[in-house]
Amino acid sequence: MTTPAPAGWRAPVAVAAAVVVVDQITKHWAVTGLGDDRVIDVVWTLRFNLAFNSGMAFSRGTGLGPLIAVIATVVIVWLLVSLRTGSGRLSNTGIGLVIGGAAGNLVDRVFRGEAWLRGAVVDFIDFQWFPIFNVADIAINVGAAMLILNTVVAARRAPTEDAASTGAER
Repeated sequence: MTTPAPAGWRAPVAVAAAVVVVDQITKHWAVTGLGDDRVIDVVWTLRFNLAFNSGMAFSRGTGLGPLIAVIATVVIVWLLVSLRTGSGRLSNTGIGLVIGGAAGNLVDRVFRGEAWLRGAVVDFIDFQWFPIFNVADIAINVGAAMLILNTVVAARRAPTEDAASTGAER
């Protein structure tokens, strides 16, 4: 008999799944629509330009794909386990975004290569003055910002709650 997932897992897992789906759909479009060195100028310096990244962020560490995939898997599992603490909506959404982004890029590393974990991440959003990125990268960064914001908000609330509880004990 399987135990149902705690209610605190549903929203972050749904967010993560949505990120993976949107990420993979946009990457499929990029690979099929931007192949053969096709570039689509969108607005200002934004363009869609297909690139493959076998390294880490900003194309550093080329060839470290298997190590990055293992680290991403550990981070995903750690974040899933951290959902047990029952954090608030901001934290749970941030965790879901980070998990989805990491999983989206992990899917590329697993399935877009000639050998296990040797695939390259598909990037296609190009501002020309910033490294090329994808939807998964956006989700990771927005999710991380939400987690930082949640930490700042929680830290600001803590002294007020501590003072209130100290006053109640008297």
